[in-house]
Amino acid sequence: MGIKIIADNKKARFDYEITDKFEAGLVLTGSEVKSIRDGAVNLKDSYVSFRNGEAFLQNAHISVYQASSYNNHEPERLRKLLLHREEIHKIMGRVQEKSLSCIPLKMYFKRGRIKIEIGLGRGKKKHDKRLSIKKKESDRELARAIKR
Repeated sequence: MGIKIIADNKKARFDYEITDKFEAGLVLTGSEVKSIRDGAVNLKDSYVSFRNGEAFLQNAHISVYQASSYNNHEPERLRKLLLHREEIHKIMGRVQEKSLSCIPLKMYFKRGRIKIEIGLGRGKKKHDKRLSIKKKESDRELARAIKR
């Protein structure tokens, strides 16, 4: 049983130059899990914050599960990330020391559990974004030429 990707944060890869990646679990409620299984997740403007030595996922939108009863979840609530203490200290140190950002890259199922891949990255400047657009377009043109 492999990995099934639920949501991918393509904007993060465009806006940030990712250096390191970590895998974390999530503390979720039942209605959130059902909503995630439906694919109603958006990681676009989300980020990871640290409080009291713990990591939290902020601004990740998990839509309300329609078939759920009155005790549904709040779509953009604070969700705790499950990481080893050493990993949390390592990430926190790099974020504070090297002024990196910690952003979620993708959410996926791994052996029936919901995992999230977070990345440490430095924000790209405007000219770096232009270069990545040019590179993507040239790769696309090359693929078209090879296909013909």
